[in-house]
Amino acid sequence: MSELEHKPGEEMLRDVAAKQDRMLRARKERTNNWRAIAILGVIGWSVVLPSLCGVAVGIWMDQRWPARISWALTMMLAGLVVGCVSAWFRIREDR
Repeated sequence: MSELEHKPGEEMLRDVAAKQDRMLRARKERTNNWRAIAILGVIGWSVVLPSLCGVAVGIWMDQRWPARISWALTMMLAGLVVGCVSAWFRIREDR
């Protein structure tokens, strides 16, 4: 009789442990999804912000020192390169 009384308790403990494991895995996956979205946002801004700063500096340079080439486009490309390199390092750091 004592074995029969003990077995349902063990089953209940196993069920509770399994539910707890599923709950913890689901919570971890949800956190990973939000983290991935946050990383995409940070990477996006790390590319966009230097590009926009490059355009602003380029427009200022076009007004101060007019040239045959567009400083705004040149500085935008420089900002884009800086932003892409920065994003690359962020991705490598996150892994």
